[in-house]
Order: sequence, then C-alpha cells, then structure tokens
Amino acid sequence: MTDFLITAYPWTKSLHVISVIAWMAGIFYLPRLFVYHVEAIEKGSSTDALFQTMERRLLRAIMNPAMIATWIFGLMLVFTPGIVDWTEIWPWTKAASVLTLTWFHHWLGLRRKDFMSGKNTLTGRQYRLMNEVPTVLLIIIVVSVIAQPF
Repeated sequence: MTDFLITAYPWTKSLHVISVIAWMAGIFYLPRLFVYHVEAIEKGSSTDALFQTMERRLLRAIMNPAMIATWIFGLMLVFTPGIVDWTEIWPWTKAASVLTLTWFHHWLGLRRKDFMSGKNTLTGRQYRLMNEVPTVLLIIIVVSVIAQPF
C-alpha cells in the first residue's frame, strides 16, 4: 500500500488541492447566500423557494462531495510515508483547523435546514461575521502547510 501512496503522491496532492478549492468556494458562497436570503427575501415567496433550492444544491452537489474528497485525499497524503512529521507542530495546527472547518460546514448545513423550516433566527450581519471563520482557517491551514512556521 505504501508503494501505491508514494507513486500516486503527485496525483493525490493535485486532487487534494482541487477538492479543497471546490470546498472553499462553497464554504465562502453559502453564507453569502444566507445574507441575501435573510435580508432581501420574503418567507414563503417563490424567491425564498429558489434560494432554498440554490442553497441545497450548493451544499449537496458541490460542498459535500468536495469536503469528502478533501478528507479522502488529505488522509492519503497523511499516510504517504515521509510527507507528515507529527513531531512538528504544523500538522497539528492544520488538523485542528480542518476539523474546525468541517464543523463550520456542518453548522452551515444546520442553518440551511433552519431556512427550510422557516426558523432562521440569525441576521445578515451575523452571517457576514460567520463568513470570516473560513477565511481565518484557510490562512492558518495554508501558512501551516507552506511556511511551516511552527
């Protein structure tokens, strides 16, 4: 198995980066849709239904598969010999950030269900603030992996 992981490393890394980009695109866009949804759309209107469809499709057709692919290719990289030195701090900061990003992904899924049931209680301002979470996590992840300052 390790021979396969070593041979597949360039492809695994490429597919990991591609899936991360797709996941992050959705993670950045879904809260923005929530902002527009809460600020400009009347509950029960046809536009409300349209936004719910867009949010559901973004989450299910793009974000969920991209998150799963990110995890699969990321774990393949972790198990590739010589790639991660767990005695350093950077893999731990990346791992903690990825777990937090995964939590955020699921939090967004719960907020989508709130819109579906007509029980959203958050404001556009709150969604704007929450949209900063993935930005901070992205910075921590990229700096941890590329610069490895820790």
